[in-house]
Amino acid sequence: MLLEELTDIFRREGVNMIDGGMVSISKVSVTPDLLEARVYLSFFQVHDADALLKRIRERGWEFRKLLGQRIKDQLRRVPELTFFSDDTLDHVFHMEAIFKKINEERNANEEKSDSGS
Repeated sequence: MLLEELTDIFRREGVNMIDGGMVSISKVSVTPDLLEARVYLSFFQVHDADALLKRIRERGWEFRKLLGQRIKDQLRRVPELTFFSDDTLDHVFHMEAIFKKINEERNANEEKSDSGS
């Protein structure tokens, strides 16, 4: 529920499209006592992700207030929002680049051995 509501808040506030890139909420995990929600953000083609994350953190109280207005009937207390950068997408791109390089080297070695025969 928090993921859906925060995603909609980000979309309505224009936070999902910034600096020519996209920001999406990849995951929200809530502590067992429901007092804190950890919001993981993915940045795609954002020039300065760290600066943007800082700006989002500065507006955290505003997002919490908007969230509270939406979920006041479902939760007794609105959790504190803590924002983190989710680098999973960066890791995926890095791994893809490594596999591509390995395949290119493998193909180059196969061509050398085929032409040398």
